[in-house]
Amino acid sequence: MSSNHSKVAHQVMWNRLISVVEEQAQALVRTAFSTSVREAGDLSAGVYDVQGNMLAQAVTGTPGHVNAMADAVAHFIRRIGRDNILDGDIYITNDPWEGTGHLHDITMVTPSFHKDALVGFFACTAHVVDIGGRGFGADANSVYEEGLYIPIMKFADKGTVDQTLTRIIRGNVREPDQLIGDIYALANCNEIGHRRLMDMMDEFGLDVLDGIAAFILDNSRRATIERIAALPQKSAKGEITMDGFDHPITLKVKVSVCGDRIITDFAGSSGVDKKGINCPLVYAKAYACYALKVAIAPEIPNNAASLAPFEIKAPENTIVNALHPAPVALRHIVGQFVPDAVYDAFDKIVPNLVPAEGAGCLCNFQVSLRPRTDQPAPETARRSEVLTFNSGGSGARPLHDGLNATAFPSGVMTMPIEATEHAGPVIIWRKELRPGSGGAGKTRGGLGQYMEVGAQDGHEFDIQAMFDRVNNPARGRRGGGPGAPTTIAQDDGTPMNGKGKQFVPHGRKVVMAFPGGAGYGNPSERPADLVKRDLARGYISAETAATDYNLSAEDIADVTAAVCRGDPL
Repeated sequence: MSSNHSKVAHQVMWNRLISVVEEQAQALVRTAFSTSVREAGDLSAGVYDVQGNMLAQAVTGTPGHVNAMADAVAHFIRRIGRDNILDGDIYITNDPWEGTGHLHDITMVTPSFHKDALVGFFACTAHVVDIGGRGFGADANSVYEEGLYIPIMKFADKGTVDQTLTRIIRGNVREPDQLIGDIYALANCNEIGHRRLMDMMDEFGLDVLDGIAAFILDNSRRATIERIAALPQKSAKGEITMDGFDHPITLKVKVSVCGDRIITDFAGSSGVDKKGINCPLVYAKAYACYALKVAIAPEIPNNAASLAPFEIKAPENTIVNALHPAPVALRHIVGQFVPDAVYDAFDKIVPNLVPAEGAGCLCNFQVSLRPRTDQPAPETARRSEVLTFNSGGSGARPLHDGLNATAFPSGVMTMPIEATEHAGPVIIWRKELRPGSGGAGKTRGGLGQYMEVGAQDGHEFDIQAMFDRVNNPARGRRGGGPGAPTTIAQDDGTPMNGKGKQFVPHGRKVVMAFPGGAGYGNPSERPADLVKRDLARGYISAETAATDYNLSAEDIADVTAAVCRGDPL
């Protein structure tokens, strides 16, 4: 086979592998019990070589899961032992430090055998609604309180499921049917990936994946290094301050472009917190790599080699390198702010490339519903755990406005109201964009959203708040204005905290406003047509149009009249 023909064949196989793992992910979406997987896409899927190097990842999924899972398979190989890896096996863990950062993520790995020989592995991860313990929240003082820990072990041994393990899991969680259903969905999606890989290997006459693996990894590494080499070879520092649990925390970072790699060092960042917002290094690394990769090499497929040139460092027992037994349930809150910290430094190396700050972490909350206790509850009242994923606005980009109510950097989807209300006796009374929340700028920050949540009659509930940006809203870049902060209170005005489990009595609602993204550039440079469009759509007020963007009173009156007439925007 000629060299050019071989390259074409390998490229076709590479594309085929990416489609294989996307089908793997979609199988998980279709079969999962958890709404966080089915509706929000909080998952990852990938295929690996026999050494545990990730060759391809599914497009569907989150950077925190995918990039953390890139390191996980090597841990599975080491823990299980190569001599103990057998056809028909399925492995499982939710180890925060060897998986994806907290106990609420189940990672499953399946070895793939072809003609009785091990040729690779499939792995997938999904967020589960409950894993026992205190529930999904920041209130724990150690990881031991946060739920059931499953070390790397065999879920199935040569095709036989460990029923003792499943009984232990069922006996320690609030939603046993849902969790066991999710575990089987994870196992099934790996099996789908394996079947498609076998089809591909038969079609191309492959006995092993060594050739295609070398092609993928060599080309990805070379392409990424070329992008790094073209950057200014210098260093810059950045930082970001977040609300924390009960006191502010700061991420400090130094980004250094050094020839064939970029070193990102978090020395000087805040120490480990007493509450469960700490982040294992594997998760901080996942988002630091993601931030840099999408900035300089977004079109290079994600795999072990395209991630390798991004070197991430953090001193032990800082909040981005929390060691066992630190509580880590809400590690996403810190981890999803890592890109904003990295971009604060990288913008000084390569100007006019990265966006302004956005909402950062997801605006999630979990509702634990139960029959009311202040008076007799109706017989139909029931206990239920309902987790909902939501987003504030993303930061404005140098050439484009930020996206409204869109998760960056996590990339997960907002859950539909109908799916959330189907999961338990919860009512979403309000869910709409939050006008005026996007920071002013030459390009405007994305809008946050309003949400109002309550329970069906006869129920009271605890809400686990997982919010940030209450006291530290998104900062604008290069003259852009800040985004609006997060607010949360009961509908009678009773104030609530941005984090932690809080009781809501029967008949009360929780009213939330999620943060907006910040603006980019001087607002006076924003084209008048775009200001008029924002005013007509209700994204900004007449006052903002006048004060921040200098829109004349005559133009404001014209826009108002056009809206009243129903003219197209």
